[in-house]
Amino acid sequence: LNDDQNSDSDSSRLSESTASSDSEYSRQSFNSDSSSKPSSPASASPPKIITFDELMAAARNLTDLTLAHEIAVNANFCIKHEDFPQNSFAGTVKQIVHKAFWDHLESELNEDPPEYEHAIKLFEEIKEILLSFLTPGANRIQNQICEVLDTDLIRQQAEHNAVDIHGLANYIINTMGKLCAPVRDNDIKQLKATDNIVELLRQIFRVLDLMKVDMANYTIQNLRPYLQRNLVDYERTKFQEILEETPSALDLTTEWIKESIEDELSSVSDESSSSPGADSSSKPIISPTLVLNNSYLKLLQWDYRKTIPETLITDEVRLQELREKLNQLKIIACVCLITNNMVGAAIVDVPDFADQLKRISVPLLEGMNKKTFDLKEALNAIGVQICSKVNRSLTERGLPTLNEEMQSNLMGQIAHIVEENNPVSSLIDKRIQFFMRSLLALPSFQKCMPTMPGGLSVIQTEMEFVGSQYASIVNFNKQVYGPFYANILRKLLFPEAPMGKAETETPIN
Repeated sequence: LNDDQNSDSDSSRLSESTASSDSEYSRQSFNSDSSSKPSSPASASPPKIITFDELMAAARNLTDLTLAHEIAVNANFCIKHEDFPQNSFAGTVKQIVHKAFWDHLESELNEDPPEYEHAIKLFEEIKEILLSFLTPGANRIQNQICEVLDTDLIRQQAEHNAVDIHGLANYIINTMGKLCAPVRDNDIKQLKATDNIVELLRQIFRVLDLMKVDMANYTIQNLRPYLQRNLVDYERTKFQEILEETPSALDLTTEWIKESIEDELSSVSDESSSSPGADSSSKPIISPTLVLNNSYLKLLQWDYRKTIPETLITDEVRLQELREKLNQLKIIACVCLITNNMVGAAIVDVPDFADQLKRISVPLLEGMNKKTFDLKEALNAIGVQICSKVNRSLTERGLPTLNEEMQSNLMGQIAHIVEENNPVSSLIDKRIQFFMRSLLALPSFQKCMPTMPGGLSVIQTEMEFVGSQYASIVNFNKQVYGPFYANILRKLLFPEAPMGKAETETPIN
């Protein structure tokens, strides 16, 4: 913005004065009772009847929460100017309506004397848009805009056929040039080169729409550091407001955690029954942290056609992308393991052969999570290319190529990866789950990665990258929703314990 808008220090002082550390929330223990309000779904109180206004208030809070979360955690988040495709029905309707409007305006301005009423309304709208771009304190340019684009004065001039419409348009363009981002400089030059007044007004509105997007992104950019510093507190407060408006807002989350408790109880029961001399009458002790971590692990195999737990809605897209990436990595690891087991002796002396297998597989598995993707066909293509690659390597070293039976077996084994309960696929899946579980067991402040299980070395770099993203999502989610999880876990694991008790319980790390 130009020198007329250098007085935005008030907003920067506001950010500095309201910024605060969220580290105190990371120390919230399992016993935190900050979410134990009567609105909790685990409460025995009767269901509350939700009014439409309360439902809409909760929806607005969820929208605010989701938008703030996206701005803070996604550095690439921005508003994009999108229009209807030209060949679409909506695009065609818009084009017809706009053409009719501008044709009508042109016919009015070509009358003798010209009819300026519609043009004056456009100038009034332009004035409001220009004023919306100004920062607080830009009084001089604000007064100038209001003075030049004074619609009452323009109407008086129109009555005497004394409107300098080109002069007004030039003033608007010059003002836009002062207020716009550098990326719009070429658009401003094109406006200055346009002579037809109707086309000029049309293009002015087009560029103003782009400037609105630029201003929104500028605001997002300035808001991001403040949100990042205060996001834990903001999200927790917003979710508590949602919970007060809609007491059922933790139902899916409660079921999600309850499933993990049942899985853990079943696992403990199986271990007890297989251990001689075990006391079957004693009540099993289950770690709340283990239960919660197992709940998070379920998200890596979640069917995202189902509704995700309420506390994870803001990260649903990111979690789904991680699950899809892990599915691709699992296939690559399976392909490499099968190839090494079947033709390892033939490729043992070939440097970086595992990386070559990965380079073959990755392009053919691109988009494997789309409904139209044929995984079996892709695996057949991978098998053919791997056989060709191995034979070429053997020929270059003067060794006999793989016989037909060996090639058929190798391609068959690779194609069978897609089958349910395939032993290789199950093995790799267990090792991926083990790595992710080990990652969640690390303290959140520890930056090192756990040891990579055998068979995953070919995808180690990708696994560590996905793992760091996953751990970041989980650790932040624990900071925000830890008190809500603690309350649910307390009620499900220790239903006989009174509220507010258990000062010595294990914290959720």
